Amino acid sequence: MRRLRSMMAVSLLILTSICGCNRSGSSETITNRNIPLEDVTEFCYTYENINYGAFYQRYRFCAENERYTFSHETRERPNDYGPTTKQDITEEGSFELTFEEWLEAMRLLKKGKVSPRAASSESGSSGPWTYIYWKNDKSRYQNFEFSCYEEMKAFEGYCSDLARRER
Repeated sequence: MRRLRSMMAVSLLILTSICGCNRSGSSETITNRNIPLEDVTEFCYTYENINYGAFYQRYRFCAENERYTFSHETRERPNDYGPTTKQDITEEGSFELTFEEWLEAMRLLKKGKVSPRAASSESGSSGPWTYIYWKNDKSRYQNFEFSCYEEMKAFEGYCSDLARRER
């Protein structure tokens, strides 16, 4: 029994160091809903401009069975109007991330706000539309909002760097 407790304690120490847990032993969380990082299963960022110089950008992070992936898609219709279609794709890709890369992306969401998902996203704006999916969202709390413009730009920069890495 003592050996089992010792093994459990060592396992807990390893797990907390991997998951970025703080000294109090609680898991690192993100957003106003205190979502544990390890509970996030997907994050989607989409921006679309259908006006002159139509443009579409999507970044998607997924976690499943301790496998982390990143995908991106860019569509452009220079000197024309949108909406863009699959024929307008100028860049796309998908690849596996290291745990550290996944963690960095999730930490860029740390100060964001999660609210109930609206019945319709049709607001007439270009976005970005951002959605987070996590283990206990119950298909309700999925609408994500960055806390400020600078944090959104830092996230976009990180995603752009990841997309360039693949080229």
